[in-house]
Amino acid sequence: MGRETLSSLHAGCFQGSIMLTSIADGIMCCLMGKTTNAVGPVDSFESSDGYSFLEVKPGRVLRVKHSLPTRQPKEGPEGPERGVVHCKRKITLYRNGQLVIENLGDAIRSELLHCQNGPMEPQSTMELELSDIAGNASTQGTANPGSSAQQALAPGKRRKRKPKKVVNIDCKKQISSCKGTQSDVVLFFIHGVGGSLDIWKEQLDFFSKLGYEVVAPDLAGHGSSSAPQIAAAYTFYALAEDMRAVFKRYAKKRNILIGHSYGVSFCTFLAHEYPDLVHKVIMINGGGPTALEPSLCSIFNMPTCVLHCLSPCLAWSFLKAGFARQGAKEKQLLKEGNAFNVSSFVLRAMMSGQYWPEGDEVYHAELTVPVLLVHGMHDKFVPVEEDQRMAEILLMAFLKVIDEGSHMVMMECPETVNTLLHEFLLWEPEMPAGEGREVEKK
Repeated sequence: MGRETLSSLHAGCFQGSIMLTSIADGIMCCLMGKTTNAVGPVDSFESSDGYSFLEVKPGRVLRVKHSLPTRQPKEGPEGPERGVVHCKRKITLYRNGQLVIENLGDAIRSELLHCQNGPMEPQSTMELELSDIAGNASTQGTANPGSSAQQALAPGKRRKRKPKKVVNIDCKKQISSCKGTQSDVVLFFIHGVGGSLDIWKEQLDFFSKLGYEVVAPDLAGHGSSSAPQIAAAYTFYALAEDMRAVFKRYAKKRNILIGHSYGVSFCTFLAHEYPDLVHKVIMINGGGPTALEPSLCSIFNMPTCVLHCLSPCLAWSFLKAGFARQGAKEKQLLKEGNAFNVSSFVLRAMMSGQYWPEGDEVYHAELTVPVLLVHGMHDKFVPVEEDQRMAEILLMAFLKVIDEGSHMVMMECPETVNTLLHEFLLWEPEMPAGEGREVEKK
């Protein structure tokens, strides 16, 4: 998804700088024209210790953590009418940038996780101004998420004008509790720029022990995946196709996508592409629902060798901005495994490749999947207003703010995050009685 501010566009950008710690290496990079710390390609495709290497296209290999627990097969949700929600809304985009969303379907109670946002009301209307495409934060994004109307539409103020785009959504979704004992449930974890599947260690261990099948890939150029030395290999579209290949390889009937930072964009892409296969989505510090566009005035536009020389400063900056505290524990988290092992070339290519004009607010408003938004209150990359904006745009969204966390909240507060995620997996909607809910009968 997009970012509404320059800082949120760079969310997770500093993660890739942790490996770049030698100024001398940076000088050699300038003199020799080579990147000394590029991640090499993986030669082996065999699985070992739960890791597999998936060739998504010739010469492009991704490391994937795939944990398939031993369990007795069990049916999914019981009963065809359980948790059926009528998703109906009209999305109208006018040429002046005004976005009008009319919710015409079922109401969803929001007791989930004791969230503060009110119920999603049927027959409600929201009138919003589209976020500035240059990345300026929208002043309209400060309303309480889930409110029935951000700006009430006065009948007298309605004008007859020709819309630029109209999208009508009318479908029924069966939303059910997803338990680890059910063999048709798979959890996908997707990291952001500069990370690796290692940042999900606490989550992968937690859900594997509960019996869930989990899948976590390293993005190209990250962790132990191959790192092509061509910038075109790191565009949003190239990486999105990688995630499509991973998803198609491991997906089952009910799939839950969990993304962090830039990884949220790929979760949104997959949910939009496969609405019948994606059952729920969890977005952790992902930012607002605006189209991706790389900044022209970014430190990451500097030559690779300069970024290499600046790496110690960038690493310290990320530690301060990415974590609520900067103690020994946080420093150790940055050093563990390949959590932030990425070359300066890949870092620069990843940032310049963040171009996704289709991922605007209309694109997000079209999603009919339930979404849990998790935000670390101390996040200096992604303001809380952006996730509030996201909650307003999405059809079924729940926002949970963790006071003790920052951008890397799943590493800082693993127990809290794991509990929230598990409760959301087990959640299924309780429809109010007597509201005329249509139930599909078979």
